[in-house]
Amino acid sequence: MRIDGQCHCGRVRYEAEIDPDQVSICHCTDCQSLTGSAFRVTVLARRGAVRLSGEEPKLYVKLGENGRKRLQYFCGECGSPLFTTGEGEDAEEWGVRWGSIRQRRELTPKRQIWCRSAAPWLGTLKALPGRPRE
Repeated sequence: MRIDGQCHCGRVRYEAEIDPDQVSICHCTDCQSLTGSAFRVTVLARRGAVRLSGEEPKLYVKLGENGRKRLQYFCGECGSPLFTTGEGEDAEEWGVRWGSIRQRRELTPKRQIWCRSAAPWLGTLKALPGRPRE
């Protein structure tokens, strides 16, 4: 599937070819801290299938719990998280952050990882009152 997206301010843009079955939810504490939310949704893409346009994203390197470096790409202006990858063999697979994808409503997660860190209240969301708009 062809997707395109951008950061919140529009300075960093991209296009990519992805497999819509490769959408996952991560509940790790790093994703919680980096998003300021309960989890992060990511779709995987081959590095060669991601084409950047506009300004270059900034890079932050985080050492994961497994001891490997995780490269976190984000917009230097608005701070929107955009991509993650690793080094060496891990650099061939990029995670595209779901919130930056224009076609995100078409991309449903197929799995969850790091569930031991999941917020215990996630299963209760359906019971909360909600509004279609604020």
